[in-house]
Amino acid sequence: MVAAPVLDELREVCQPQAKLASRNGEHWAGRLYMRKLSLRFTRQLVRTPVTPDQLTWTMVVCGVAAGAALAIPGLTGAVLAVILMQLFLLFDCVDGEVARWKGQNSAAGIYVDRLGAYLADAALMAGAGYRAAENGFGGWLSIGLATALGVVLLKASTDLVDVARARRGLGVADDESTRPRSQGVANVRRLAAAFKIHRVTNGIEASLVLLVAAIADVASGGIEPTRWALGALAVITWVMVPAHLLSILSSSRLR
Repeated sequence: MVAAPVLDELREVCQPQAKLASRNGEHWAGRLYMRKLSLRFTRQLVRTPVTPDQLTWTMVVCGVAAGAALAIPGLTGAVLAVILMQLFLLFDCVDGEVARWKGQNSAAGIYVDRLGAYLADAALMAGAGYRAAENGFGGWLSIGLATALGVVLLKASTDLVDVARARRGLGVADDESTRPRSQGVANVRRLAAAFKIHRVTNGIEASLVLLVAAIADVASGGIEPTRWALGALAVITWVMVPAHLLSILSSSRLR
């Protein structure tokens, strides 16, 4: 069997500083702890026939399964959803690292990776709606589906910047271009960034919010905390949709 590469050599190839330093290219949890863990998995996986695309599809399955796990009542479903979302993040790190080491980057892999991000976050919000409806159908499920639609729109509005730039023959927008040209919009954006409230629209953070709500459900003997959490996620998401669009249009990303 091929010897495992040295971690420092692996880190230099698989975790380029430009990507880790990018505000939009790396999840905060990746920088905080997951990249340290993922590199150890990658070190073993690069010695196997496993392909980056197979790892990306595993990531997608974990993300969608996290949403399905919320159909399991009580703490069990919420804990399982958190674990699966952490696995989603792990495989999201590992697939790219293996691709860089093996030189197997592909457009298909990038496409499936982005699709997985859409599906995971949407599945989690839809699962939260099913959970809030107490495993039934009705208004709370509709709120969950509406929240899922909102998070998809948030991701799509970001990805469509790259589409628009590519069609105009422009390169990928850098972090500097994301700054709003309007001082008023910039001030609002800084205020929102200070509280980090927008992060709960991401599946990783949303799963943790729903876990806290599930603990409160057990303490209160009802489902109301989960409903309040879902309601808050829905409001934040749909406030973010037009705000994010305004932020994009008032920046230099489309210029």
